[in-house]
Amino acid sequence: MSLDSSAYNGFVFPPNALVSLDTMKSDIPYEKMVNVELSRGETHLGSQKYYRCLIFLTCLTTILLILLSLQTLLVPMATSSSSSSSKSSGQQEHLLIRETCTDPCRIVLVESIPEGLVFNSSTTHQSIYEAWLNLISGAQSSLDIASFYWTLTNNDTHTHEDTAKQGEQILEELGQLSGKVSVRIAVDKTSEKKPMNDINFLTGSGADVRMVNMRELTSGVLHTKFWIVDKKHIYIGSANMDWRSLTQVKELGAVVYDCSCLANDLGKIFEAYWYLNQTETVPAHWPQKYSTLYNKDTPMQLSLNGTDASVYLSSSPPSLCAEGRTPDLQSVLSVIADAQQFVYIAVMNFLPTMEYSSHKRYWADIDTQLRRVAYERNVRVRLLISCWENTNPIMFPFLRSLASLQDKSKLDIQVRIFTVPSDPRQKHIPYARVNHNKYMVTDKVAYIGTSNWSGDYFVNTAGSALVVNQTWAQSTTSTVQEQLQAVFERDWDSPYSTDINHRTNRKVVC
Repeated sequence: MSLDSSAYNGFVFPPNALVSLDTMKSDIPYEKMVNVELSRGETHLGSQKYYRCLIFLTCLTTILLILLSLQTLLVPMATSSSSSSSKSSGQQEHLLIRETCTDPCRIVLVESIPEGLVFNSSTTHQSIYEAWLNLISGAQSSLDIASFYWTLTNNDTHTHEDTAKQGEQILEELGQLSGKVSVRIAVDKTSEKKPMNDINFLTGSGADVRMVNMRELTSGVLHTKFWIVDKKHIYIGSANMDWRSLTQVKELGAVVYDCSCLANDLGKIFEAYWYLNQTETVPAHWPQKYSTLYNKDTPMQLSLNGTDASVYLSSSPPSLCAEGRTPDLQSVLSVIADAQQFVYIAVMNFLPTMEYSSHKRYWADIDTQLRRVAYERNVRVRLLISCWENTNPIMFPFLRSLASLQDKSKLDIQVRIFTVPSDPRQKHIPYARVNHNKYMVTDKVAYIGTSNWSGDYFVNTAGSALVVNQTWAQSTTSTVQEQLQAVFERDWDSPYSTDINHRTNRKVVC
């Protein structure tokens, strides 16, 4: 309410009702009247102050309420805008880095076929031995190797095998290279219990070698097997730095040429191994330089053999995965979950257990995922598992359990055992004559790894994998997925593959 000259003590009079105080008759003495008037004036002034304070407080309260309302409305918008801006900035950075990946990347599947193993198939690939020689001869500035152990000569295995010559040549070539370019080797520390001849030779030739004590760091081993050449070529696969991996053990891997974006990303995994030699604990949070933008959710987009491809590298164990890196187990589960038609797996060991744990522990992550996709989506599942003298007997009951689900009208899960035959001479070669593959292929994805499939390899052992998706590729040439599928089907249909059932005798088959 506004106050004017017509208001006294809160009452408002109409103009014609006003009467001059001078003409009013009163019996009150003048002095008392003055006191009354003064009292009224003070009361009037007090009322004015009161109402002014009231108006001020009302206005202030209104302004504060308006500001509070504006804050409620604007802050989320600002946050959203900031988040969008940050996200946009991150996307721009992401796109900027991805846009630099314009290399004409070329991928080649490589294999080691054991001596005496013959396939009635046209599916053949370059040997791992030849691929390694090519990488060594082409190295101009650097070679980084992540490895489990080194036994490339007959001396290492106390044998006298002509088939060791390929491994011995690789070692000799690496020794010569070590005097010309930077050669760094990360190797598991447990290899100290094995012959150190190769490591000592390479160190003496100029190579820089670091032992990684994975047993102390994660209770596992460094089981990874990859090369990085000149920060633009890579090899990754199942083959160890062992002469038997070239001539007496069945292996599979991939070489990617002229692909600096992929080599640099794999280099971050190598640098993590390199760093672990200098510490007694695994970092709780890896520094930013080890982080990656490429994973199962945001794979690297590149041209592979002239065909569009989505590619990423996974790693294990999770404690060694810097920000952005997909743990290897999550990669495996994701690839299986995304399959629409089939999942084909070729690995040496398949066990739903922690195989090397001091206490028995069931570990069914992958086993359960396979049963799930077979049951829920009728995905065809095939497992080609290796069998040799060192096979854990407990693996067979678990494999029979999976195989028992075979019912093509409802469930299509098949399990076969792959055995590499040996003659009397070959039987005397220790830790040889086995299918050492570690890959998976689906109707969408090619997965080429370095780990056996039991819990230990995903929980505490260091491994890595290359994951390639060319589903939407428009190409007249076969994709990596199609090539890997052909390898699997060749092995599946070969005479070295046999079905497993409740009558299968491990001692007879292996």
